[in-house]
This record gives sequence, C-alpha cells and structure tokens, in this order.
Amino acid sequence: MLEINMNRNMNPLDLEIHNRIVAECKSNNSLTITEAAGLCHCSPSKISKFVKKLGFNSYKQYRDYLCGRKLEAKPFSDEFERIKHFLDTFDISVVDKFIDKIRPYKKIVLLGYGPSKYCAQYLQFKLQLFTSQAIILIDDERSASSVIDKETIFIIFSATGAYNSFRRFQQIAEEKKAQFLLIVEEYNTSIIPSYGEIIFLTDTFQTLSSVPYEKSRIVFFIFIEEIIAHIIKNKAV
Repeated sequence: MLEINMNRNMNPLDLEIHNRIVAECKSNNSLTITEAAGLCHCSPSKISKFVKKLGFNSYKQYRDYLCGRKLEAKPFSDEFERIKHFLDTFDISVVDKFIDKIRPYKKIVLLGYGPSKYCAQYLQFKLQLFTSQAIILIDDERSASSVIDKETIFIIFSATGAYNSFRRFQQIAEEKKAQFLLIVEEYNTSIIPSYGEIIFLTDTFQTLSSVPYEKSRIVFFIFIEEIIAHIIKNKAV
C-alpha cells in the first residue's frame, strides 16, 4: 500500500527538487540519489527525507515511479490467493488516515466509472448513516465543477487509475481549491500526480483480466467496510 501526497507541505525548495528530478528522469531513468543530490545542490539525506515526505518508501521507489517503471508482478495462481496476500499485508493505519482526511470537509464528493461507480455509491450509502457531512455522488466534469468548492474532498475510485479524464478532475479540484484523492486498486506508475493524493491499495496486479471493467472490486469493498467499522468503533468510545 502506497500513499502519494503532492500537497504534503511542499515548500518552494521541495517543488524545485521535484521538478528537477522529474525533468532529469525523462532522459536518465537510472539517476542515482547522489546524482540527484548534485543536480539539486543538496545532500542525499535531504533527497531521502523529501521522497519520504511525499509518501514513498525510498528514493528508488520514487525514481522508478517517475520513470514509469512497473513493479515485477508477484505470481499468484488466482484472485483468492491475491486477496489473501492483500489481507495478510494490509496496513490498517491507512483506514484511520483516510477517516482523518475526510473529517474536516463539509462535502464529500465521490466518483467512479463502470463497476467502480458502485463502490463509490456503496461508500456514499454507508457514510450517510454515520455523518452529517453532505455525501454527493457525481458522474461527469460538469457536475464536478458545479458542486466542488474549497470545503470539499473529491474522491475517485478506480481499479487502474488509467482514465485520462481523471487529470481533468484533478485540475478542477485544484482550481476550486478542493482536496483531491484518487484511490487505486493496482499500483500504476503511469499516474504521476501534479495535485492531490493517491492511495494505491495493493502492489499487485489482478489475475482475472487486464481489462478495467472486468477487474474485481473486492479490495475496494474490504477497504470501505474497514472504514465504516472504524467510524462505528470510534463513535462507541
């Protein structure tokens, strides 16, 4: 599980470091941390702290992500085995972090395409039982522009995160000064955020199909159930 946050207190120096490394990685996909430090006129430890600030586990993971380098797929015989691996390695702290992310906002706007829409709809139904926040499910850019504002967190569910329109939704959120959160099931290095946050729920690839609408949404529903269980537990304390 990986959380990438491009809004995490990015100061001008952080932004300069990021932009320089992004530009260099376009022509040098083996850029070392020492070379990156020289390029940015800082120490390797500064680079290491910076990439962890963004949510990456290491400089190598950050570099490989920028270069679009795919993870070597873990071998699973079927989806049951893959889901079991997800459950065995699940970082439960992400659930509480998610609840903390949505708590400050008056509106929670949700979106999903294809089967992912039903995940967004399910979260909408569940959250309405336990919160006074406005929970809104939308379908398109026009709706996003009309309902999103600075008191909104805009959450998109996607199995692969590969839809080009998500970049437009990201732009709308930035223009409206709303928080943007993309929740993706599979780890996808083609998604490089310029604004907002991304949570990759797994570091694996589904075994059933490579076609997005044919992919399973089981991981999303497990994640949602854990969110609601934690909300109920915290209310009872």
